[in-house]
Amino acid sequence: MFGQNVFNQAVMRERLPKAVFKNLKKTIDEGLPLDPTIADVVATAMKEWAIEKGATHFTHWFQPMTGITAEKHDSFISPSEGGALMEFSGKELIKGEPDASSFPSGGLRATFEARGYTAWDCTSPAFVREEGEVITLCIPTAFCSYTGEALDKKTPLLRSMEALSKQALRVLKLFGNTTATRVTSTVGAEQEYFLVDKGFYLERPDLMMAGRTLFGAMSSKGQELEDHYFGSIKERVLAYMKEVNEELWKLGVTAKTQHNEVAPGQFEIAPIFENTNIATDHNQMIMDVLKRIALRHDLVCLLHEKPFAGVNGSGKHNNWSMSSNDGQNLLEPGNTPHENAQFLTFLMATIKAVDTHAGLLRCSCANAGNDHRLGANEAPPAIISIFLGEQLADILDQIVAGATKSSSKNADMKIGVKTLPALPKDATDRNRTSPFAFTGNKFEFRMLGSSFSISGPNIIINTIIADALKEFADKLEKSKNFDADLEKLLQETAKKHKRVVFNGNNYADEWVKEAKKRGLLNIPSTPEALKELVKKEAVELFVAHGVFNDKELHARYEIMLEQYVKTLNIEALTMIDMAKQSIIPAAADYATTLAASITAVTAVSGKLNVSAQKETLEELCDKLGAMNNNVKALEKALEKALDISDVVKQAAAFREKVFSAMLELRANGDALEKIVAANIWPLPTYREMLFIL
Repeated sequence: MFGQNVFNQAVMRERLPKAVFKNLKKTIDEGLPLDPTIADVVATAMKEWAIEKGATHFTHWFQPMTGITAEKHDSFISPSEGGALMEFSGKELIKGEPDASSFPSGGLRATFEARGYTAWDCTSPAFVREEGEVITLCIPTAFCSYTGEALDKKTPLLRSMEALSKQALRVLKLFGNTTATRVTSTVGAEQEYFLVDKGFYLERPDLMMAGRTLFGAMSSKGQELEDHYFGSIKERVLAYMKEVNEELWKLGVTAKTQHNEVAPGQFEIAPIFENTNIATDHNQMIMDVLKRIALRHDLVCLLHEKPFAGVNGSGKHNNWSMSSNDGQNLLEPGNTPHENAQFLTFLMATIKAVDTHAGLLRCSCANAGNDHRLGANEAPPAIISIFLGEQLADILDQIVAGATKSSSKNADMKIGVKTLPALPKDATDRNRTSPFAFTGNKFEFRMLGSSFSISGPNIIINTIIADALKEFADKLEKSKNFDADLEKLLQETAKKHKRVVFNGNNYADEWVKEAKKRGLLNIPSTPEALKELVKKEAVELFVAHGVFNDKELHARYEIMLEQYVKTLNIEALTMIDMAKQSIIPAAADYATTLAASITAVTAVSGKLNVSAQKETLEELCDKLGAMNNNVKALEKALEKALDISDVVKQAAAFREKVFSAMLELRANGDALEKIVAANIWPLPTYREMLFIL
């Protein structure tokens, strides 16, 4: 089953002439320029393979700045003397021309300037997607404007991978490596998500419009018993997971792990790590498959970072490393990391990069949904720090002191039961509270939101580490005494950037104070975080490495600000509608019922006790009046924010005024839910949505 719907190298080897396959493989494996003369041959083989699978259409599958994938389907059919031929040319494979006018461009393109281009990315294999009886050939592509600027998330990712490879090879060469010709960043992205019954979803306008509950009082039980995490998977969910796995395996996605997550109704799927470009494409496929397959089981998959208040939200753990094409993991410490100068060099470059460009890393994880999650006791705070563990932290101290002499050794852990084996104990524990944690031979960047394309964070990780490696290579290539100068460089780097290393509890209030003393950034919201992208130093960084030009960076800044504003605007409008059309009428109906009850009971006898009805009615009317005022306040804040023409100031107004008004409205709405009778309350409750699957 695995990979049966993928036009991978095994299929190409079988179907392409040897010379063509060898030519294409060099481009894929070594990053050499694509030879356009082979396109017709590859296109014919790809078409025949897809038609054998039942495909009738093909699409250039690309990733615009919306954060999701896009596609325009064309059939293979071409008219021929009253009949039709199934045709697909090299030109159609290499280049597509979708209308670019309605995709976010951040001012790069005017609405009336519609032309855009998709370009075949041969390093990510084509695949066929099965949707019932409809089968489509999907060709991963980059997407750029008529003027050549990137309008997508793939193009700059590929550029950042080239930048990293270039600088990493310079450093490897200094250590005498003559065999490596390419260094590739690798990623394994763990994906968290919620499932809700489709029937409940369709009765919740907020889930349909915003992807999260804008109203909803917490149920009497949440996640406090910790009985959902890694618990037995319910039969309905397991059937869903089985179909998800089968679909992903056919697409060549190495779905490996699945389990219940912390919150009720929350789950996780994790693949094996792979080339960052392919991992990014595969994560987009995972999100698409999770959503599509859910509907077949009368479920809805929620990828919002915080669909339910009061329980954990969903993130995406980005496990990042570097590998050379001669078989080395450049972040593998080995048994004696204190003696592994090459490893220590790449480690120090990473520490330097994270400390120097913490603002960019924070920016890479900024959106309206993730603002609800970062800093809560479920995800890393908005402060960027690195966890190294005891072993590497000790080595870092040794480097600062001037010489590395030892590494703590792994030992066996005896459990105290004769029938249980002695377990090999890692030299370092894990820290699940750290935003950027070393986990043996990779770094786990844990701040990403569950709805994110992993492209943005990895563009930044690749680029900032490439920059640190460049600085190292620039100095060491001039060295007359490599060992001495390397030791000096590592010591200077360790002293300067040790402040970013923290092995303690990132959730603790004490860490916020300590981080401030260390001079570390703490950026709480998206509008503030996005400013990091267009600072002078950031522009110079990305331009120097050819990842973004100035126009592309400022366009992305504007796009992300607009997305933030539009998201909060949709949420605010949805809240107003729900309050006016559902919650306030339901509360008013219940108030009428209570008043009628008081009148009817009192009419029987003035001696009868109606204090319960009166107290409930009084509380209900107080909350009802407060909620009505909240609606008016939100409408006013929204009107003022929408009148602001400058998108930077507008985003700030939405954060400071509109969002605050939304919180106040929700507080009274949730209070009413606790008062109004269950048979009158118009919305499915948390108890139903979180626990009925």
